[in-house]
Amino acid sequence: MRNAIIMGAAGRDFHNFNLFFRDNADIRVVAFTATQIPDIEGRKYPAELAGKQYPDGIQIHAESELLSLIEKFDVQDVYFSYSDVPYRYVMSACARVMKAGANFMLLGPNETMVKSTKPLVSICAVRTGCGKSQTTRRVAASLQELGLKVAAIRHPMPYGDLVKQRVQKFESLEDLKKHDCTIEEMEEYEPHIRSGVTVFAGVDYEAILREAEKVADVILWDGGNNDTPFYKSDLEIVVVDPHRAGHELDYYPGEVNLRRADVIVINKIDTADFNDVLAVRNNVREHNPTAIVVDGASPIFIEDAAAIRDKRVLVVEDGPTLTHGEMKYGAGVMAAHRFGAKEIIDPRSAAVGTITTTFEKYPDIGCLLPAMGYGDQQVKDLEETINRVDADLVIIGTPIDLTRIIKVNKPTVRVTYELEEIGTPKLASILAEKFGK
Repeated sequence: MRNAIIMGAAGRDFHNFNLFFRDNADIRVVAFTATQIPDIEGRKYPAELAGKQYPDGIQIHAESELLSLIEKFDVQDVYFSYSDVPYRYVMSACARVMKAGANFMLLGPNETMVKSTKPLVSICAVRTGCGKSQTTRRVAASLQELGLKVAAIRHPMPYGDLVKQRVQKFESLEDLKKHDCTIEEMEEYEPHIRSGVTVFAGVDYEAILREAEKVADVILWDGGNNDTPFYKSDLEIVVVDPHRAGHELDYYPGEVNLRRADVIVINKIDTADFNDVLAVRNNVREHNPTAIVVDGASPIFIEDAAAIRDKRVLVVEDGPTLTHGEMKYGAGVMAAHRFGAKEIIDPRSAAVGTITTTFEKYPDIGCLLPAMGYGDQQVKDLEETINRVDADLVIIGTPIDLTRIIKVNKPTVRVTYELEEIGTPKLASILAEKFGK
């Protein structure tokens, strides 16, 4: 029996374990290591999910302990199981593992994808923040227009009680409270729910798929963190972002998605530099010449544009887009510039608690406030930080209305954004040809 460690971030790592390791009598997983997710290390992957070979569960350690764990447990193999990282990061991890004498391993899609009994469309991206969620919403609407009942399965974000989160179903906004969802989870689930799409999520993605199959004609894999699909797809749609031209070839596993895609959406063409759009288009043509290419824009919509003019504004943007996705701006900043804000206020001097920690960990965020909310304390810290900032107005550029979950002591306006295809082909026609009755 070989001893193994799985390097992860409370998502892909758990899925890989469930599919490849849980019932594998030849490999013993001695530990998970975790990064990116606050407060995940020190917990266990519980025995109820780990299976009969792991009656005590599996300890989750901080990734900083990796080398000592390899030595302590005489580990032969370390499996890298998280995403949205540059190749240099992957190979640096490889070098650390090999320094300790172990093998550095990557599992491929065929080993880690579940087959559905229903038609399945996956929507993934090459980076966090490309516009995958709005693309998923457009795909869902197009399938609904074909008379199909749609269920969306969202990439995992299991930050709470893993046993309780084994299989989650969201049909109403009340379900978000029932399952103690974080801000990040609500940002992804709420727009689907409002459009009549049932959302499934959790930890055990084979069990989740079987539940979704009971209520849907077609399944959407709503991928996150530029991961590869957890399911075998009848149509793989991948979103690329010309605001980060070249990233589609420089990040893992974003390039895998680029090369596998049946359909590639080049999003944000309306706001990107022409040469960057051309660079992305050339990369798509070179590395996946058979893919159908859809040109897309990401127009913003604002409830009261006049309220922004000549105001000193605090801009709150989608958290993962700024942190993991390394974007320097989002819809909120675009709205501030387009509608004449006097000044964008830097929130860093007003940050408290975990928000201060976020700025320290991601110093390149700059004068924007990421909507971090992985737990109750972080939500409280976000609320206090917003209320401490000396601004005339708060521009909320997140997919949910933050004022529904926090109290803001100053006026707010909300910015939303949707995918708008430019010219042809359009996603609706592609989906109609594939799944129309």
